[in-house]
Amino acid sequence: MSKTKAAELKAEIFKKVTEYFEAIHRVEREAVFEPGVSKVHYAGRVFDDRDMINLVDSAMDFWLTAGPYARELEKSMREFFGARGFYLVNSGSSANLVMVSTLRAASYKGHLKLGDEVITPAVTFPTTLTPILQNQLVPVFVDAEVGTYNIDPARIEEAIGPKTRAILIPHTLGNPCKMDTIMEIAARKGLVVLEDCCDALGSRFDGKMVGTFGAMASLSFYPAHHMTMGEGGGVVVNNPEFDKIVLSVRDWGRDCWCEPGHSGTCGERFTGTFGKLPKGYDHKYVYSNHGYNLKVTDMQAAVGLSQFDKLAGFIEARKKNFKYYYTELRALEDYLVLPRWEEKADPSWFAFPVTVKQGVDFNSLIQYLEDAKIETRKVFAGNILRQPGFTSIEHRLGGSLENTDTIMDRTFFIGVYPGLTQPMMEFVADTFKGFFRG
Repeated sequence: MSKTKAAELKAEIFKKVTEYFEAIHRVEREAVFEPGVSKVHYAGRVFDDRDMINLVDSAMDFWLTAGPYARELEKSMREFFGARGFYLVNSGSSANLVMVSTLRAASYKGHLKLGDEVITPAVTFPTTLTPILQNQLVPVFVDAEVGTYNIDPARIEEAIGPKTRAILIPHTLGNPCKMDTIMEIAARKGLVVLEDCCDALGSRFDGKMVGTFGAMASLSFYPAHHMTMGEGGGVVVNNPEFDKIVLSVRDWGRDCWCEPGHSGTCGERFTGTFGKLPKGYDHKYVYSNHGYNLKVTDMQAAVGLSQFDKLAGFIEARKKNFKYYYTELRALEDYLVLPRWEEKADPSWFAFPVTVKQGVDFNSLIQYLEDAKIETRKVFAGNILRQPGFTSIEHRLGGSLENTDTIMDRTFFIGVYPGLTQPMMEFVADTFKGFFRG
């Protein structure tokens, strides 16, 4: 078939995809909201025909593994962060694994080694913590702040011990941590900073994008997050010494950096000497790190690339929805602790968290909202040390965790994602008020 005929056929298919989107997905999205009957989700995929066309285009190319769309999305994200490198992985959890494993792999340069400590908050998501344990490191848990739900910066320094080598901080629910204090402590104490930005794509602190402060940062492109490719994530690399190691850990631990399907990029495929291997051992089968296969498919990346074009609008919608809830729920501050953020922070919100004050029946409020079809979620694992899979892990406490327990017991969040409509948000605000005012 000629290229012209193939292009015409593709155009015809893409037109049908748009027709399908309009007939099925747009009609579904624009269905009339029925308060108390229609569910108000905490998150959800927000997509259009362009996303579907990219997905179909990639499927027809049948690249399957990471290919042209993946390279283009990595380039776009690298430029977005002004980073040394950006590498797609198959989830935000894998991004955290790659970050910590990269530090561990770089131990010959004085970074993390067996038994070293990593400071992190006890209010966390399990896969922010699990890579620390998997790499045989010891987490040092620090309390969080009620209101920001981030690590308490005032307690970090007192938690540092002789074996502490790094800080891994999540920007909880898109709310930037107090990065000026954290980076000052890290620089003075010689600690490596890793940022978990899975909830925080587009958030800024003092005008600077989160994800650009630490040596590396993780992102998630799960449907609940700021943009999606289904399952997916990425690692932002700011320190050039980690660039090739991140790529190696993601790609089986190999020493070679040739793209899949290419050979000899390094110029020493059959001439190099590596470890105790015979001279000239095929460089494509030399493994310098403990690695995995954590790449994405090009079909995922195709969706991610078209989602990236809408990212600025998604971020603004989240901020607008958050502002609406904050304005409406201020009337309930006798009963609820509303979220707060640092003066220098410009959050790109993942959700709207509230802490229920003493004297209010937490479970009754949650049930009231859920009965009204308003989805609620806890702040992830709460106190991770009380979760059944983590009660007996090796760890050290950097002080008490009383705020962490308060967050576990009395905090939840609702959604601010771009798929919410004004009638939905008005219903949510009215339902909150109805609970407290009868």
